[in-house]
Amino acid sequence: MAHLRSRRRLALAVPVALSLTVSLGFLPGAAAAAPLTTATSASASPADGTELAYVVNTKTDRHTIESVKRAIARADGTVVVTYDKIGVIVVHSADPDFGKRLRAVRGVQSAGATRTAPLTAAGTTDEGAAQYLTKAQAAKVAARSTASGEEPLEADQWDLRAIGADKAAKINPGSRSVTVAVIDTGVDDTHPDLAPNFSAAQSANCVGGKADTSYGAWRPANADHYHGTHVAGEIAAARNGIGVAGVAPNVKVAGIKVADPVSELFYPESVVCAFVFAADHGVEVTNNSYYVDPWLYNCMDDPDQRAIVDAVNRAQLYAQHKGTLNLASAGNSNDDLDSHALVDDSSPDDSTAVPRTVDPHECFDVPTQLPGVVTVSATGVTSTKAYYSSYGDGVIDIAAPGGDKYRIPDTPSKNGRILSTMPNNQYAFLQGTSMASPHAAGVAALLKSAHPSATPARLQALLKAQADNPGCPTDPYDGDGDGVVDATCVGGKRVNGFYGFGIVNALRAVK
Repeated sequence: MAHLRSRRRLALAVPVALSLTVSLGFLPGAAAAAPLTTATSASASPADGTELAYVVNTKTDRHTIESVKRAIARADGTVVVTYDKIGVIVVHSADPDFGKRLRAVRGVQSAGATRTAPLTAAGTTDEGAAQYLTKAQAAKVAARSTASGEEPLEADQWDLRAIGADKAAKINPGSRSVTVAVIDTGVDDTHPDLAPNFSAAQSANCVGGKADTSYGAWRPANADHYHGTHVAGEIAAARNGIGVAGVAPNVKVAGIKVADPVSELFYPESVVCAFVFAADHGVEVTNNSYYVDPWLYNCMDDPDQRAIVDAVNRAQLYAQHKGTLNLASAGNSNDDLDSHALVDDSSPDDSTAVPRTVDPHECFDVPTQLPGVVTVSATGVTSTKAYYSSYGDGVIDIAAPGGDKYRIPDTPSKNGRILSTMPNNQYAFLQGTSMASPHAAGVAALLKSAHPSATPARLQALLKAQADNPGCPTDPYDGDGDGVVDATCVGGKRVNGFYGFGIVNALRAVK
């Protein structure tokens, strides 16, 4: 499966990300970019005659865009779609020198291939295989849930109780005026726990870079592409006497599919389309439990990777400016994202990986490390950092339940992972920062419900203000219990590298 956010990933500190915005000219219409940073990276060159996808980033004035489109045609490129408001053009070309030729065109600020393999040939953050709930297990859970007056499978949802979401739902389950878009593998809106809250009008298939809004286009390609459906249930599964409950069980949830139907990879042009679509369709919150393929880290001294960062950043900034708060998972490699040297041995993931050492202050996990994106780490049932979750002082904004197989809850199934919806009316346990981010997105939706005029920046501040911070552990951190110290927490009680400003609190959010 692609790198869904069970994922191995990082995120940058906000001050660093903001400095990128200034120095690299990410804002649409900004001046030419400053000199590239120094970082070790590797790009694969496409073979002659194979068609690749490209992003060409320009100024946003009509004259420049039209001039660049003419240059694209002269360079044997075919325009797939143009996002005039952010100056991003998605192009297909079989010319291996297309990117180089376009970078020399007047008005082009960056341009590069979005993949290293032909178009005919994923990034998410869940950790390990799904564990489906059997009928026998469901009956056992339902017996205990019924006795407590909960949803049938809620007794297994330790995560809701950990952040007070069960109590919050009795005060304010969320507003029907708030929508959370799940940018992911697709959402099965026919699931009985999702159908009551699904917003088809705010859903689409963005695979390839151009939105398809035909009915059902947002659904996963097959049942194995379950990631987005699981995420959607964590956010907004309805309290309707069926299955599980979401953190914000009365808000709307939309699905914007970006995963390739074959490889399940999340290519940049698809993610650009998703952010723009969400912004233009009034979405208040997006959840991003993935990293943009094919590079785990996009290094700014590589012209292709730089163009990817530029294009996706333009799109997510556009969404922010339109009033959308974007949240993303921190990754599952247990990496210190504030370090200066990490090994990336998985990129590019669409062809042959070339191991390299990167500095996450100069090579970026997208969209996690982009400015204004809320970066979420994962915790287990004991409210301690999950063994797999990446971390980093000044990088992590907040934490949320993502599950941890080494921390066993007192629930009927005794499963420390997160239970949620799956395609074909099923339910399963998953763990990962992929599961943490939607919990935080659900709390953000509750905050937006309580503060409808809050801007994305204000919502982010409220998320941090309502969080509970356990502080750095007093004992050395051994996440998997093997006697080896796995990570070091830096910071204090107010903010630190494991939990940022703290673990989200749904009950406090509605109060």
